[in-house]
Amino acid sequence: MINYLKNILFSLCFLFAGFTLAAQEVINVDNQFYKNYFSNQVFIFQDSSKSLSFLELQNLPHLFKPNKTQEINFGISDNYNWVKFNIVNNSQYNKLVLNIENPTIDNVSFFVLYNDKRIDINNTLEAMPINKRQYKNQFYLYDINLNKGDSATCYIRIYSPKEIIVPITIGGEDQILHQISNFDLLSGLYYGIMLVMLLYNLFIFITVRDKSYLFYVIYIFWVTITQATLQGYSHRFLWTDNVWLTNNMFYITAAMSGIATVFFTKSFLHSKVNIPKLDPYLNLIIAGDILAIVFLFCGKPSYSYNTININAGLGSLFVIYCAARLFNKFRQAKFFLVSYSVFLSCVIVFVIKDYGILPYNVYTSRSLQLGSAIEAILLSFALADQINIFRSEKEASQAEALKALKENERIIREQNVLLENKVNERTFELKIANTDLNAAMIELKEAQSQLVESEKMASLGQLTAGIAHEINNPINFVTSNVKPLKRDVQILVDAVDTIEKMVFDNSSIIDKQKNIEELKNDIDYDYLKIEIDQLLNGISEGANRTAEIVKGLRIFSRLDEDDLKKADINEGIDSTLVIANNLLENNIQVEKKYSNLPFVECYPGKLNQVFLNVISNAVYAIKKKFGSNTGGIISINTKCDDNHVFISIADNGTGMDELTKKKLFEPFFTTKDVGEGTGLGLSIAYNTINKHNGQIIVNSEVGVGTEFIIKLPLIQK
Repeated sequence: MINYLKNILFSLCFLFAGFTLAAQEVINVDNQFYKNYFSNQVFIFQDSSKSLSFLELQNLPHLFKPNKTQEINFGISDNYNWVKFNIVNNSQYNKLVLNIENPTIDNVSFFVLYNDKRIDINNTLEAMPINKRQYKNQFYLYDINLNKGDSATCYIRIYSPKEIIVPITIGGEDQILHQISNFDLLSGLYYGIMLVMLLYNLFIFITVRDKSYLFYVIYIFWVTITQATLQGYSHRFLWTDNVWLTNNMFYITAAMSGIATVFFTKSFLHSKVNIPKLDPYLNLIIAGDILAIVFLFCGKPSYSYNTININAGLGSLFVIYCAARLFNKFRQAKFFLVSYSVFLSCVIVFVIKDYGILPYNVYTSRSLQLGSAIEAILLSFALADQINIFRSEKEASQAEALKALKENERIIREQNVLLENKVNERTFELKIANTDLNAAMIELKEAQSQLVESEKMASLGQLTAGIAHEINNPINFVTSNVKPLKRDVQILVDAVDTIEKMVFDNSSIIDKQKNIEELKNDIDYDYLKIEIDQLLNGISEGANRTAEIVKGLRIFSRLDEDDLKKADINEGIDSTLVIANNLLENNIQVEKKYSNLPFVECYPGKLNQVFLNVISNAVYAIKKKFGSNTGGIISINTKCDDNHVFISIADNGTGMDELTKKKLFEPFFTTKDVGEGTGLGLSIAYNTINKHNGQIIVNSEVGVGTEFIIKLPLIQK
């Protein structure tokens, strides 16, 4: 029953639509019609309730009124705006294409009612990605599937918070695409001019470093982006899939163009100097454009659009007024006034076109492009002329400077006679003072060299003592085994000689064997083999231990590595402990807790010297507290994170107060008795860690102990 009623309703609608079609003017599409707009052949309706549907409007034909203007212009409104027209296909094409050449409309719905009661419905949003549209273009393109001689009724529903102008063309697909290609060609010419002007002025800015060129480059950029957004190229090529940018970027680019214009004007006209009273009012233009952006982010795009248009019109007039005030005073103002007047004329044409005062056509729609291109070229000439002004000013300045130099030369010649005697007197005094100063410097350098040499000798003595202590035991072990080994080898040699004599005598084999067995028993041959093997093992162990000590010494010193190397920090600490082992004297316990560290890029020999200085100070603090008694502990811990390694060397010695901590790394500062230290060890350590782009952190408490934390980067930048 419901389907039956629906069929009756649709039949009545189409019947009524047929009567309406006969009553209304029909648009006859022939082979050349695509070249023309047909705004005076359509009917329009503005639905303020935004509730009427396409099916409902078919029953309300009286709502549509003939469009009486030269273009379809709904102005700025918050309505659903409808366009209706009847069409007959008398062209050679079996399919027509409708093109709405306004890519800034937010929402377009296209309905086609055919005589065979078919309905085609298409809905397109401005932000719809280009690759999802039937025609990969920023314009709104729709197919009208009409055979030659057939007719249809078309409805277009349009919504946008911006100025709604609906330029419509209809034709064959190849005709429409050819029309769009011509549009792209003209646009490409414009963008090519703007790109050349941008690059040209950017090159001059890089050459002369005049900020006027930079502001002008920024201004050209925003004007070009604004035009690309107005024509839909930004949506087509830049932010195809970004809905928010597609819907709102026009407001931002237009406002930024206004702001860039003001900054360029202030810089080019030197408004703060030449028109100081008018300069603050230029900032009001910036405030207006910022207000337009605020309206946009507050969800008021129509307010933003109106603010931008009003601000552009009034601001342009004020900018021209500022240039006119400087017309006879400032040469660049003449160029600026001419170029900006041309641009303002085009802006006015573009703005009043939006309000229906001028018709919408290829000239009015492209007036901004034409004006901005001419302005870009003229202002580039003005900026180029500014270079000539700079050259003239420079030549005048050089002439003044030359004149001043000649005057100074005359004065200097006169003064030289008076000063020469005073200079001679002062020179004699300075020579005496310089002699004394040189003597003091020589003494200071000698003292500094002696102190540094003293520190080197102290470190060398400590190193020598450590090596001697460590190598002495394995060497003694070797030398103590050499004498008995020599004795046992001599016994074997004598035995071999005796056996050789037995071999060549005339006794029987049995007697020879008996004599050899008696000889082996006499020299205790079995024990002799065991003893020789033990002596050789002892010598081998001593030699291996000596080799390990030498290896540790090489790791500690790294004398063959003067450049940055990847080093094992744990291995370096162990080699340092080998050298410092004689300082521990078997009464200081060393506790080690090593983490698995990656290799660190560093100067290994210099870092080992740092470890030795810190460990030596720890030993000194422990001995000062415990004397020769046990109880002293040195704890060494290593760990790392993603970028750094951390080495902690802590002792339970005397500790230090805050005053000592503050002076700890100062050259020549020491708490040791005279003759025990130079005060350069920790200063050198501090400089070494700084060279590694690291840190030394000191935690200490009097009577408890001291902890040095060394922080090093894994990679040196």
